[in-house]
Amino acid sequence: MSLSKVTCELCPRHCKLAEGQSGFCFIRQNLQGQLTNISYGKVCALAIDPIEKKPLYHFYPGSKALSLGTLGCNMGCKFCQNWHISKSRQGSELGHELSPAKLIQLAKYYNCLSCAFTYNEPIIWYDYALDCARKCHEAGIKTIAVTAAYINPKYRHTFFESMDGVNIDLKSFNPDFYRRFCAADLNVIKDNIKYVRHQTKCHLELTTLLIPGLNDSPQEIEAAAKWIRDELGADLPWHLSGFHPAYKLTDPQPTPAQTLKRARAQALGLGLHHVYIGNVPDDEGQNTYCSKCHALLIERAYNSVIANNLDLDCCPKCHKRLAGIH
Repeated sequence: MSLSKVTCELCPRHCKLAEGQSGFCFIRQNLQGQLTNISYGKVCALAIDPIEKKPLYHFYPGSKALSLGTLGCNMGCKFCQNWHISKSRQGSELGHELSPAKLIQLAKYYNCLSCAFTYNEPIIWYDYALDCARKCHEAGIKTIAVTAAYINPKYRHTFFESMDGVNIDLKSFNPDFYRRFCAADLNVIKDNIKYVRHQTKCHLELTTLLIPGLNDSPQEIEAAAKWIRDELGADLPWHLSGFHPAYKLTDPQPTPAQTLKRARAQALGLGLHHVYIGNVPDDEGQNTYCSKCHALLIERAYNSVIANNLDLDCCPKCHKRLAGIH
């Protein structure tokens, strides 16, 4: 007797799966007519990171996050920096067992303030991420998702309501770029970013990987910065990261430091208050400054906080409160 196909409604791909077939993400599979996460509780990446590495600069700066990831991804990014796990299709490499309860034990043992669901797309391990998040909150541990936000409205409420901090990859502000290089729809991402910002309690930051000649033009930076300013608010932190050749995109050279500096200056000039440079050393671009008097509030180097000058979340000079959770 043949079993009917099942449809995965978690993300906009709506994969229709025959018996034994996996979706675009690889880890969601039709097993005997049931949609199953074959990677549930199986972790292939686990590390203790500074929160700044996520990157989150306005969410408990200087704290530690226990970071974990599985295999697979529901995005088709040709420039994926973690392609060795996100694009892996080797079932034998699903990873080591890590129950939500064991995750909490590790986080407490290593004095981690939060657990970060990262390295690959946590949306595809939705059920495991939610179970881990529930255990984290029961134990007083914060939760973080580092995500491309390619999720359907039916599931986004439960997913994002389970997170305390979120960093969303805004990979470009060009719909054609998303289609050609990510096999995804920019409008879905923009809608989910606005949803997180305005309809959840999550702390939100954005990251854009600037790829020379593809998404780093002054015109695109201007369009993205104005959208962030007008739709999300000038206080929302935006991280501009340097590209390094990876996966299927090996022709472009690494992002010049000058490109990142130019893009940051442009975004600040358009009214954004907190724009950061990542993946390359840049003292000024990694620091946090008061948006009112420009005093140095948090000094960083290589994802580490060197000095935190905040006075009860406020600038010690002009007393303006710094956006975020500190």
